[in-house]
Amino acid sequence: MKVVKDYLEGTSSYQRLVKKYGMKSSQQIKNWVKNYKTYGLEGLKRKTHHPIYTVHYKLDVLNFMKRTGASVADTALQFGLTNPSMVAAWKKAFMNGGAEALKRQKGRAPMSDHAKKKTKKSSEEDRGDQHTLERENELLRLEVAYLKKLHAFQMDPEGSLEKHKQRYHSNSKKGSD
Repeated sequence: MKVVKDYLEGTSSYQRLVKKYGMKSSQQIKNWVKNYKTYGLEGLKRKTHHPIYTVHYKLDVLNFMKRTGASVADTALQFGLTNPSMVAAWKKAFMNGGAEALKRQKGRAPMSDHAKKKTKKSSEEDRGDQHTLERENELLRLEVAYLKKLHAFQMDPEGSLEKHKQRYHSNSKKGSD
């Protein structure tokens, strides 16, 4: 808050604040200022819980960024995300591995899952195969939905964008209540 106030009072530039507080770059300060201007003090608070975002949500965020040409930081602000680097990571993951890469969770699987894999019987392998196919089916459905939205946007960019904005503004209000 102190860094943001120093900037907003007009007494220091981003570069002076970087030197004053021993930071690596001005980008973090710029993000803090944008978050503060958009969300007030709440935009600067650390989140104690880390929400889990669905693949569908991540695709919507990336689709918005692609359609509008918005920067990573502006896209994060639009969706109420206070960490723009998360959006950049989603974009990188999608570019490298498609929708499947957005589904992956951080960290490694618990050890119990690893131990179970070693002792599977043939019936359990069948269930695993079924689970894999169901997962692949879900990802294909998400990809088709994404492509449909992209096609709808290409056919009517203004109408799709307005509908998209209304939906996410109403959803963000519900989450903050």
